[in-house]
Amino acid sequence: MTFGKAIALLGTLLSLVLGLLMATPAQAFSHCQNVAGQQICILSLKRSAKYYWQYRAEISVDGVKLAAAVYDCRRQVQIRSTGEAVPFQANGPGFLICSFFKK
Repeated sequence: MTFGKAIALLGTLLSLVLGLLMATPAQAFSHCQNVAGQQICILSLKRSAKYYWQYRAEISVDGVKLAAAVYDCRRQVQIRSTGEAVPFQANGPGFLICSFFKK
């Protein structure tokens, strides 16, 4: 094997390893469901370790991405980035998120 081929092989392996390390499975998550005539998609979902009844989620409704928010399944409220707590809407994304992990 020549020095040039060894460098090319090393570069290819390094590119492959870096590509695999940069892949983030959390961003690949997507779950869509039709609810009351709307398509609600959960784009990302992360459960709180300290408050296991809370989920930080990014969602889209009919293709429009909404701002990330915390969904409190115990109190059934959405906590916006401003700190405002808004009750879940009937057949809305809050109930979909909380039913996703129902026991």
